[in-house]
Amino acid sequence: MTKTILTGLRSNASLTIGNYLGAILPMIKTQQSLEKDDKMFIFVPDLHSFITPIDYDNLYKTALQNIKTYIAAGIDLSNPNVYLYRQSRISAHSEIQWILSCFTYYGETQRMIQFKEKSKKEGRNVSVGLFSYPILMAGDILLYDADYVPLGQDQRQHLELTRDIAIRMNNKFEAKFPEGLFTVPKSWAKQLDFMNISEGIKIRSLSNPETKMSKSAKDPKGTITLTDKPDDAVKKIMSAQTDDYGKIDWNWEKQPGVTNLLQLITMLSGDGEQEVKDTWVGKTKYGELKIATAELVHDFLTNLQTKIAELDDEEVSKILEINEAEVSKIANKTLHRAQKAVGLKR
Repeated sequence: MTKTILTGLRSNASLTIGNYLGAILPMIKTQQSLEKDDKMFIFVPDLHSFITPIDYDNLYKTALQNIKTYIAAGIDLSNPNVYLYRQSRISAHSEIQWILSCFTYYGETQRMIQFKEKSKKEGRNVSVGLFSYPILMAGDILLYDADYVPLGQDQRQHLELTRDIAIRMNNKFEAKFPEGLFTVPKSWAKQLDFMNISEGIKIRSLSNPETKMSKSAKDPKGTITLTDKPDDAVKKIMSAQTDDYGKIDWNWEKQPGVTNLLQLITMLSGDGEQEVKDTWVGKTKYGELKIATAELVHDFLTNLQTKIAELDDEEVSKILEINEAEVSKIANKTLHRAQKAVGLKR
């Protein structure tokens, strides 16, 4: 059975090593496992960038840098069923958001945890964009008839909202589109089965391992970006928060800092989790653990940054133009269906 996968990372700032391991690396693995007629859409959701304060002058450059990171990491664009594009270049995203918003209930978006948490911090200055961006995200997914959308746990509510909107509109316009106006993305449980994990991968902050490493957080000492100088990343690893237990164990609850380092070793080395546990669990020298992690991070950043530097901006722009032209055709077909459903077109 053919399937369609959609994935992307917001371009509001430089990507982190957590983004690479938790999202980009799975992208590569997913692409490598595609069957003949499967489709995969990989995009930079640059319209999402405005929901939090950003460096507007560098948004275009950051989006292009992220695209180059995908290519350098190993996305194979020779596959005609793999598409790489910027959200803002596909006008259907903005157009379908309005239609979807008119079939989304106020209470649904108000209940989104991300909105509730961020609105508490922003107070009366919280933007309407932050409130409505889950609907834009629903459009991102529904435009391409996506079955699978690899996401972190923090995006689970948004996927469920997308499913609710699609089911509601499919029922509403069943007479016009008995086969379904939209493809309903798979449930969260099936998404996790597809990703072959029991929960989303979460790389923790080096300075506060109780929280995830985030490109938007004001946590420079706890965050390793893909643009960090390798030597600077080593310093961050060596100063990472651990604990005073005095013995290494893989235990997220009691030793999140140590376990975070073990997870980095596992993912960067390619060794299995059990192999890493056999090597490190029970040892008492945290310094050795940090050195081993730092060496892997240093080599990883050096290799990736070298590959990115070898990419030509003009060539990347040409690749994007070709992909975005094809993606627009696909998205416009879905938009046209929605416009017919609501009476805007025949």
